[in-house]
Amino acid sequence: MADAITMDEQSTKIKKSGSAAEATKLDINNLPDLLTVKEVANLLRVSPLTVKRWGARGKLPAIRINSRGDRRYKKEAVMWLLGMEMSEQDE
Repeated sequence: MADAITMDEQSTKIKKSGSAAEATKLDINNLPDLLTVKEVANLLRVSPLTVKRWGARGKLPAIRINSRGDRRYKKEAVMWLLGMEMSEQDE
């Protein structure tokens, strides 16, 4: 059984997708007022393409900025989608 590995060794060999890790790095209380597609996707643990599709369907309206038309999402809209209400101290 020389090939047996411990749980610690096994967990270091498993590649993390980054979604859960990125979501835990984002502190909901310290989010900027406008979020990027990637930030919203990480927070909601979905694909960036899903976030863009939700915007196209009106589920999560996007604000277009600059000449490229980059998308930004209001913090309040993302919080609403999560089922969370903004308290007065968060604003």
